[in-house]
Amino acid sequence: MHHSSLNIHANAGAPLYLHHRSLSVKAAAVIIGVLLLTLSSYLTIPMVPVPITLQTLVVTLIGALYGWRLGALTVVLWLAAGALGLPVLANGGSGLAKFTGPTAGYLFAFPLAAATLGWLAANGWGGARIARAFGAMLLGTALCLFVGGAWLAYTIGFEKAWLNGVMPFLVGGLIKSLVGALVLVALSATRSNKVAVA
Repeated sequence: MHHSSLNIHANAGAPLYLHHRSLSVKAAAVIIGVLLLTLSSYLTIPMVPVPITLQTLVVTLIGALYGWRLGALTVVLWLAAGALGLPVLANGGSGLAKFTGPTAGYLFAFPLAAATLGWLAANGWGGARIARAFGAMLLGTALCLFVGGAWLAYTIGFEKAWLNGVMPFLVGGLIKSLVGALVLVALSATRSNKVAVA
């Protein structure tokens, strides 16, 4: 009984288990996360009014891998860098205007998505089971689309928001969710050498 309890505790949390690491390791992880988020912002497919980027994939992965606190903090610091004028947002964008324009809803959704994925990963949805990992990634992606789409609907109307800010991203969201789930499964498998199907 005592041995099982130890195993459950050891396997709790996000796949990187950063909550057990030193402050310097956590700081390095945050810096790496901000850099990855910035890189994902430059890999875009131009669309109007919102470009397709790899941001959602990286945001959800950071949340799942870092845990909800550190994941959300990493995303918030990245957004803060953009607000302060550093060219870290989509297509090198920056400035406070990004947080009031059409993309604001997506930006504000990112920390929520990271925190959600971190919580799910800590509760058995972090990659040990393929279906759960995909479901978690899909939920994070859907959260970004819902909040982003809601803000867009407020600014340009529901129909335009759906046609321009949600519908074009559904297939890409599914693909990115699957890719993210496979990453989580691969990382989980390296630790446990066993992956369940559901």
